[in-house]
Amino acid sequence: MSRAEATASGSGSGVGSGVRWVWTFGLLRSEVSTTFRRWRTLALLGVLAAVPVLVGIAIKIETSDGGGMGGGPAGDGTGGPAFIAQVTNNGLFLVFTALAATLPFFLPMAIGVIAGDAVAGEAGSGTLRYLLVAPAGRTRLLLVKYATTLTFCLVATLVVAASALAVGALLFPLGEVTTISGTRISFGDGLLRALFIAVAVAVSLIGVAALGLFVSTLTNSGIAAMATTVGLLITVQILDQIPQLHAIQPYFFSHYWLSFADLMRDPIYWDDLVKNVEIQALYAAVFGSAAWARFTAKDITA
Repeated sequence: MSRAEATASGSGSGVGSGVRWVWTFGLLRSEVSTTFRRWRTLALLGVLAAVPVLVGIAIKIETSDGGGMGGGPAGDGTGGPAFIAQVTNNGLFLVFTALAATLPFFLPMAIGVIAGDAVAGEAGSGTLRYLLVAPAGRTRLLLVKYATTLTFCLVATLVVAASALAVGALLFPLGEVTTISGTRISFGDGLLRALFIAVAVAVSLIGVAALGLFVSTLTNSGIAAMATTVGLLITVQILDQIPQLHAIQPYFFSHYWLSFADLMRDPIYWDDLVKNVEIQALYAAVFGSAAWARFTAKDITA
């Protein structure tokens, strides 16, 4: 079902709640399908899938002479470097390393592109007015746009994890996993934690998705919205590294991104993970509300 067909079916089916939900699901399915068929989306996923390949090959070359990788000890809490030091012993750690490498820039940049184009791209191409023909309301369409962006967050994260797992299994041995705390768990448990970490990383992108969607409602230029979102992303991460701003840094959406490393502790350390979920929910609420306020008042006839 195309988006035009989903709109048409919604406009001639009455106002019953069941029909409205069917219309919403049809539009969501069409929106997700349209997004993942675009060459831009496929290119972004291809770049994300290539990062673990490059990281794995680099580690393999670096350790081919029998030497080890640099990085802090397993218990230093640094996340990425600690995982890198473990990759040669267990290819599963390439999943954690790849997620740590892509989370600061590559993953949020991809989300910024998708979210920034969600509304602005439709407005710029002239298709937004047709999506609003049915009496389903702008709120429902905005929710569908946000749900599609969140779907991309999860898919993009899983693409990185799956690529890293495949490369790690090909280049390095697999087996029991040594946690950051120094305890050992089975490979199956390690694989399950890798899945949880991928989901935690996807959750970390909720705030960026809401911010990008809000920016997308401010302009009719998809390129401008994407560039602005990525620019804000870079700015926030730079500010998060300035020691003098430590008082406000916990409120930046990127501050607790690397807390996913705590899922590799035994027992799991939940404090920063919970704080990350809370800050992402706060950004989703604030910028989601701002996007709704702007979109419901947006003139789409021009």
